[in-house]
Amino acid sequence: MRTCLECSEKLVGREDKKFCSDSCRNAYNNKINKDSNNFMRNVNNKLRKNYRILSELNVDGKSKATKEKMINKGFDFDFFTNILQTKTGNTYYFLYDQGYRSLDNDYYMLVKKEI
Repeated sequence: MRTCLECSEKLVGREDKKFCSDSCRNAYNNKINKDSNNFMRNVNNKLRKNYRILSELNVDGKSKATKEKMINKGFDFDFFTNILQTKTGNTYYFLYDQGYRSLDNDYYMLVKKEI
């Protein structure tokens, strides 16, 4: 006898059916995919916020912004997803496809990586 992975109700229908309803499927997947602890949740929230700020400041795919402007919007320079070192020695910090690198006089070049 097959039962729903969420509520353990008896399943009727297709042989490969795992849930009795969409609400059980959603509840089960939400439990599995939620952040497992506060630390992860806080880091993910900071990454999302940084990404939103870069997307807002970099509408055209390549622009400049001051450090002060980024900080005033709540940008946290300690949180990024990866670093790219170019052949010319420039270091870009990325949040997924949105990136930035330091320029002179507290300016930052904002770029968007083509996916």
